[in-house]
Order: sequence, then C-alpha cells, then structure tokens
Amino acid sequence: MFTGIVAAVGRIASIKPLGSEPEAGVRLTVEAGALDLEDVQLGDSIAIQGACMTVIGKTGHSFDVDVSRESLNLTVGLAQTGDVNLEKALRAHDRLGGHIVSGHVDGLGTVTRFAPVGESHELRVLAPKEIGRYLAYKGSITVNGVSLTVNSVDDRDDGCEFSINLIPHTLQVTTLRHLKEGAKVNLEIDLIARYVERMLGAS
Repeated sequence: MFTGIVAAVGRIASIKPLGSEPEAGVRLTVEAGALDLEDVQLGDSIAIQGACMTVIGKTGHSFDVDVSRESLNLTVGLAQTGDVNLEKALRAHDRLGGHIVSGHVDGLGTVTRFAPVGESHELRVLAPKEIGRYLAYKGSITVNGVSLTVNSVDDRDDGCEFSINLIPHTLQVTTLRHLKEGAKVNLEIDLIARYVERMLGAS
C-alpha cells in the first residue's frame, strides 16, 4: 500500500527485454534520485508512476524491477527512459499524508488542459466512463502515482473530465510538471469508492 505522496523523482535508466517473444516483459533499471534505498530489500514494493513494482535487484543508488507485458500494456511511463515518480510502500507507523493507494492502475486518462491559473496550474483529465463513476467533487484520485483532490467532475459522452488544482510544490517535486495536452496518464481510483460501490450493489 502507498499514500500517493511522491518521495522522489527518479529516472528509468535502462530497459532490457526479458525475451524475444512479443508477450515478453522488460527489466527496468531505475536511478532512485533522492529516494533512500538503504532500507529497501529484495522483494519490497516501490510505486513507479503509480504502478506497484517488486524490487528484484539493487545497487547503491538504483534498483531493478521486472515489468510484465500486461503491465506495460495497461500503463504509461514504464516503456521508455525518463523521469518517474517514486514512492516506497507504506509502513504501519507512517503518516497517511495522501490517501490509501494500492499501486494498481485502473486505466489511462488523457490530459485535456494543463495551464497556469494564478500561482498554480489547472490540470484537466478525460477519464474513461468506467472510471468516471468513482470520481466525486473533493474526492481523491491518483494521477501518475500522485494523490490529488478532484475539484470538478463533468460527465461527457466520451468519458468523464475532472479537474485538479496543482500547487507549485506538487509541480516541483513530481513529474506532473512535464505534462502536456494530449498526454496519457495512469489513473487509480479511490479504494474506498470501489468498496462502497461493491457494498451498495450487493444483493
């Protein structure tokens, strides 16, 4: 489990195929940046752009993860080198600064607007309809591993557009500052919303 509070911006330094078959996954070597790896053990979980991955190798300032083809097909940001948001798994005594995040990407959204508004930036994302049903005003959403608060929700024929206000600090310490209109982003809905729907739908 995670909180959606990004601990560091790292960088995917290399991508190595795990086989020659089309369905083969890849091994990523991730430079950890300011993320402290001293307490990270093999088998531990680290969220990369919001996707939970298992550490299978570690050096002083980098770590390796294997990513299945299924995960590559369902996420963005893991198939090319570049900056990524990183967060180590939540410990029982940690502060829950964001919200409960599982690290399982529910779908991809498309940035429809990313522009300054005063000292902040407005981020608008078009989510698939199946995700839109879980979005609510002042509810939580995870975008590329970052816990954010929904400011508005607009159900449309082609999906559900939601808006977020990004303060300067969030842009400074995450990869969200690199977003542009048309970019794809990883989305994870609020875990509580998922269980509420299940309970209300139970017969």
